[in-house]
Amino acid sequence: MAFASRLQFFVRTDGKTLVFRANSSDTVRSVHERIHLITKIPVVEQRLIYRGKQLQCDKSLAECAIQNDACLHLVGRMRSTGHSKAWRIIDDIISLVRRLCEGETVPYALKTIRTKISEYLSMTPKDDDDPATGHLQLFMSFSVPAALVMLYMSPIRDNKEHAEESIRHFLESCITELPKSLRSRCAPIVLEFCNLLRRIASDDPLYLSCRSSFGSMMKVIKVRWVSKHTESVKRAISIKEIFPFVKELADKLSKDLELSLHTIASLGTWSDVHDFKMFLRPLRTVMSGYKGFKHPISLPMENEHRHVLLCKEEVELLYQVFEDMLKKMGECLFRMEQWLSANVSGEIDIACPAWPQYLTILKELNGISKLYLGSEEEFWTILSMRKRALCMLVVRYAKRSADHKWLLEHKDIMDFESRRHLVMMMFPEVKRDFQEQHEMLIDRSQLLSESFDYIANAKAESLHGGILMEFKNEEATGPGVLREWFVLVCQAIFNQQNPLFVACPNDRRRFYPNPASTVEPLHLKYFNFSGRMIGLALMHKVQVGIVLDRVFFLQLGGYSISLEDIRDADPDMYNNCKWILERDPEYIDSDALGLTFVREVEELGLRRVVELCDGGKGMVVNSKNRNDYVDLLIKHKFVTSISQQVSHFAQGFGDILSDLGLQKFFFQSLELEDIDQMLHGSGNDISVKDWKAHTEYNGYKFNDPQIVWFWKIVRKMSPQQKKNILFFWTSVKYLPVEGFRGLASRLYIYKSMEDISHLPSSHTCFYRLCFPPYPSMTIMEQRLSIIAQEHVGCSFGTY
Repeated sequence: MAFASRLQFFVRTDGKTLVFRANSSDTVRSVHERIHLITKIPVVEQRLIYRGKQLQCDKSLAECAIQNDACLHLVGRMRSTGHSKAWRIIDDIISLVRRLCEGETVPYALKTIRTKISEYLSMTPKDDDDPATGHLQLFMSFSVPAALVMLYMSPIRDNKEHAEESIRHFLESCITELPKSLRSRCAPIVLEFCNLLRRIASDDPLYLSCRSSFGSMMKVIKVRWVSKHTESVKRAISIKEIFPFVKELADKLSKDLELSLHTIASLGTWSDVHDFKMFLRPLRTVMSGYKGFKHPISLPMENEHRHVLLCKEEVELLYQVFEDMLKKMGECLFRMEQWLSANVSGEIDIACPAWPQYLTILKELNGISKLYLGSEEEFWTILSMRKRALCMLVVRYAKRSADHKWLLEHKDIMDFESRRHLVMMMFPEVKRDFQEQHEMLIDRSQLLSESFDYIANAKAESLHGGILMEFKNEEATGPGVLREWFVLVCQAIFNQQNPLFVACPNDRRRFYPNPASTVEPLHLKYFNFSGRMIGLALMHKVQVGIVLDRVFFLQLGGYSISLEDIRDADPDMYNNCKWILERDPEYIDSDALGLTFVREVEELGLRRVVELCDGGKGMVVNSKNRNDYVDLLIKHKFVTSISQQVSHFAQGFGDILSDLGLQKFFFQSLELEDIDQMLHGSGNDISVKDWKAHTEYNGYKFNDPQIVWFWKIVRKMSPQQKKNILFFWTSVKYLPVEGFRGLASRLYIYKSMEDISHLPSSHTCFYRLCFPPYPSMTIMEQRLSIIAQEHVGCSFGTY
């Protein structure tokens, strides 16, 4: 009904046409004043004529019987302008619209309007901001948006289609005809289209297109807390102008969330989620950066700064949006867990189009929660209660194109599988195109040195596409050979005959950099190489049987080292430091230990004394400074003495990530146990039952004698023999933590046509084991026992 009280009419003068919108209660004088703002013609010189009569200034438009689409004539002289050509183009557009609204048939009307719009935008000054602003301002000053919307509402046949195509053409032309630096200048024009079309219907397709276009401009336009009314196209958009779109979209999404509680089908594409995100982010940015009040915001806002109170309603309504949508999301996640517990079929990805959008909505709610006191804690409390649903969303729907830092900053909310999924997206996606892969030809007898040359000297970008690896004088190539190479090189790097790393006494799988690695002249380059190798192994999802010690892992994440962290790396130092800290103060102060702030270091068979701080030799350890002594002792051995080694390893590891700046965050996003499982894989013995369940047959049937014998023989093997058989079969030496389910594909046993005197063979790329139909279990056992030997199983496959 508010729309019915508004009038849209034309004012014609000196061959030019203006479009106005006004309330029927507005006076004629107010129209004269608005004409003055546009044309600079003094009000006293203006005369408005309608139906042959001059309109009196003190009369209202209703009293003068002015109707929608009316054409008034202005008697007065239109002043010249610096954009005369642009004025002529705009006047042509408005005049054509007026003729169409009056029912006149105009040949090629749509083509003409589209051509004029393109011509107008293409002639926008490109090099100077102010002339461009003045040029585009004419589009608003002459109310071209109002004219086109008037045409869109016209009951005359074809007018609506002409208007819709023209407006859509304008939206597209803003991108095609204007450079990026000027596109933001069109935002107020698109906002005007939105405001006009929204009065028709909030679900009008043309309005929705304009709203999406305006939302996409939020990336480049300037948004302010408040802004004074101005006709300038250059003006900033205010919170009050953006918020109606946020509220409108939030209401729509709230209804969709409610619907998704009751059905796992029948939902749309949820394109509104994207628009909600685009409008919300600049609004949130302005609120979080505004200095008129302290953050987070405490509600109610009665005592806030007066400028804040200008947008008090929007600030409080945004909080209501947050509370409503968070409640709905909590209910949706609970409903998800119910469906998961009910063992919904594997088609659930297709049946639940709403679920992929949940993460986007949660991310935006997380951003809002930071604005209001207590809301962030409330948000993460609800997510921790729905951990299972959240983790499922992450593993199934989190994509590389999105920013998931907000989730990883709360890694304790997620399980290992979801944390692993998110950090793996920090690596480039492995390419399968051979032309994009880094090619290597390695001599097994020179494994470490040649691998070092290929990897350490390569540009980091060349390793992002993947690796094509083969051994000299061997036909095999492909993923199976690559997996074998990873395992062999990593074992060589961490071999204790090399001086690079030290194995932990209590867990020989764990390593940290050797302070004495300087005996190797190229040791820092080798640490960079080691970091690249570990990064590449993770990127290619190869378990190499190596894990990092806690002191090493923490430093890669930028954390400090405490006494408890060195328990595995140096049990003797750990016990000695604990003993010092737990002794009675009187005993320590008696100088019975004879300790000062120094440490003895052995290098190349020689021992030397290093001061832990300035004047350390003269500082006696006592009950008051013993904590400082222990901290400095730990820092020297596990931080200072290996800082260069850690730095170069981190640099090499970061080279493999999509962004070097993610290196610390990668390790901060994981627990030590996570990286253990990603690098080492399962520590459990191989389950033959699981193995058998993930194996298929070609040429054999599951109940053929040879298959029955095979599993009986494997079941009797030692754990190491089973690993050797698996490695021979797949080049997988260490199973993922999920077991066989975590491999890239199922395993296969093929019947070969070889003579029964032949040993089994394998195609490691495809996880195929091939053997002929041996006539007895004894013969098969003899053949399998040969390939179960570790030195035989290595590199025995075909490809």
